[in-house]
Amino acid sequence: MKCIKISIAIVFIVLISSCSNTKKIISYGPLPSHRQLMWHEMEYYGFIHFNMNTFTNMEWGMGNESPESFNPTELDARQWARVAKEAGMKGIILTAKHHDGFCLWPSAYTEHSVKNAPWKNGKGDVVRELADACREYGLKMGVYLSPWDRNHSAYGSPEYVTYFHNQLKELLTNYGDIFEVWFDGANGGSGYYGGANETRKIDNKTYYQWDEVTRIVRELQPNAVIFGDGGPDVRWVGNEEGWANETNWNLLRKIEVYPGYPKHEQLRSGHEDGTHWVPAEADVSIRPGWYYHPSEDHQVKSLPHLLDIYYQSVGRNASLLLNLPVDTRGLIHENDVRQLMALKNQLDKDFSFDLAKNARVIASNTRNNGGQFSATNVNDQMNDTFWAADDNELPVSITIDFESPTAVNRLVLQEYIKLGQRIKKFTVEAFVNEQWQTIDTQTTVGYKRILRFDTVKASKIRITITESKAAPALSTIALYHAPNVLTQPKTVRSKEGEVSLHVSDKNIEIYYTTDGSTPEINPKYKYSQPFYVHKPTVIKAIAYNPDDAGTTEETTVFYDISKKDWQVVSVSSGALAEAGKLIDENPLTIFATAQGTSSPQEVVIDLGDIYSLRGFTYVPMQDRWSFGIITHYEFAVSQDGNQWITVSQGEFGNIVNNPIEQQVIFPNHKARYIRLKGIKIHGEGYRSTFGEIGVFTTN
Repeated sequence: MKCIKISIAIVFIVLISSCSNTKKIISYGPLPSHRQLMWHEMEYYGFIHFNMNTFTNMEWGMGNESPESFNPTELDARQWARVAKEAGMKGIILTAKHHDGFCLWPSAYTEHSVKNAPWKNGKGDVVRELADACREYGLKMGVYLSPWDRNHSAYGSPEYVTYFHNQLKELLTNYGDIFEVWFDGANGGSGYYGGANETRKIDNKTYYQWDEVTRIVRELQPNAVIFGDGGPDVRWVGNEEGWANETNWNLLRKIEVYPGYPKHEQLRSGHEDGTHWVPAEADVSIRPGWYYHPSEDHQVKSLPHLLDIYYQSVGRNASLLLNLPVDTRGLIHENDVRQLMALKNQLDKDFSFDLAKNARVIASNTRNNGGQFSATNVNDQMNDTFWAADDNELPVSITIDFESPTAVNRLVLQEYIKLGQRIKKFTVEAFVNEQWQTIDTQTTVGYKRILRFDTVKASKIRITITESKAAPALSTIALYHAPNVLTQPKTVRSKEGEVSLHVSDKNIEIYYTTDGSTPEINPKYKYSQPFYVHKPTVIKAIAYNPDDAGTTEETTVFYDISKKDWQVVSVSSGALAEAGKLIDENPLTIFATAQGTSSPQEVVIDLGDIYSLRGFTYVPMQDRWSFGIITHYEFAVSQDGNQWITVSQGEFGNIVNNPIEQQVIFPNHKARYIRLKGIKIHGEGYRSTFGEIGVFTTN
């Protein structure tokens, strides 16, 4: 009996000792609020820029636009919500009021709204229709309300601030739950202002009474995050291109940052020593502009570009706010929908199967030797469990063991951010052929970090955390084998006639022909290096994925004579030395004649030899802020540069709204010199711009 009592006492002492050695993990630094945690889980959602600017073909309206201009013919907010849902987005933020002051809801505080528009005889409410559609499709809704108002006569006075607050209250009380309230940093400047037509400046740090704005949002929509350059809940990422820096802290020295903050480059990374949790949101449009412009129908971002945006935003600890400019019909354009679905389909493939699920996990150190902080928490598919290391145990590593060689090219890491953002630097290694090889060395993780790398066949993947503010706490490690990105080949020819073929993924093969026949998957058709084309040639090319034998549709391109011997010999005005840009085979470079010209402008080109010509091409300026586009032309030819024959004149139909290559065919004429004259230019004056000029010759 005495021995039994001694044994019990020993066990009791051991248990007490064990409990006393348990190391509770504590939070470190600024922490996310509940509303911010819910926002982090959104990751990817849509921006809808649709308002008066849609109908005036502007980006920033002046505020003097008539409500009569707002009249969509087929407005369907359910289409917006359906497209967003099918694209994998979790919410939509709508430009309820932009800088021009026009309101998409029948505000009680202004006549400058849909209640005075012909759309639905003034009985419409775009905000209401979208709120209903979002609920139907299970999406969250946010609102963009411009603080700046170029229409309101009292802008710049205390009266306008009251107006602004009242409109905010309308939006936050009449349309159900709001997940984000978005305030633009553009504030103060020229405007209509009720007819004053003047420039008004305000102190954007104090004028809008931001403390009161925050109080209103907190009271009426306590779960809504507030977006601004410096938050208070979500910050701008510092660019409108949709990317964050590789090092991206969720922290900000918030007292330093205000609307219109000039050091916006800092917002791409946040502040390592930040005082508040203010994570980044990356906003970007699927087109060059934020609002719909018919001239950008051919400039919707490509799948490779959209993938880069996703991996450089969501994959770098930011949320992605992708803008969809609704068109004048009131619909998301078909071209935009096509690219959205291409992105969704590729992302579904990239993350179709988590290779780390059910794999063996080994950590070099685990807090309290396991239990609550076990290494297996990183691949248990649960967000509220995590692996943690002991304090001051750096470097510390955690390994995913596949047991057999496995192809992998994506890594997803997530910190348990309820305890703060901790990791400062980590290395990823792959165990290949019985040796460790370094894949990447990176810095921050935060809510989510995704790494893309070349495919490796590894039996193990090891993540080693080398620097951390406090004991590392990882909630997720996921690994994937994303397939090759299969896109149609693109062709580029230089002025010298060198043709190169391109695809976005280096693992994709290209097969081509130059005789107009269909290329076959055969070594003799395989593209390996650039080649020259100097005479009229039809190139056909397909892309081939060797992993699954998938192919694309054919790309067919016609090239006429090369421009290697071409020279611009005269221009009406402007720098002749710059005129070579209009024959450099790059439509993105332009030549512009001089400003203030009072007569039609022309360019003369020497083709270097006499050819039998049957037509010409003109590519207008492709820039977002284009000018000098020729709408009516005259085209002449000459054999000696002195005696000219006008062979074609007319209009480039709809070129301003659809600025693609214009092709004009005329009866055959032999010529060495060509002359293109701008008879009429879009806008005022005769200043003309040329992206590229080409010719068609007879065989």
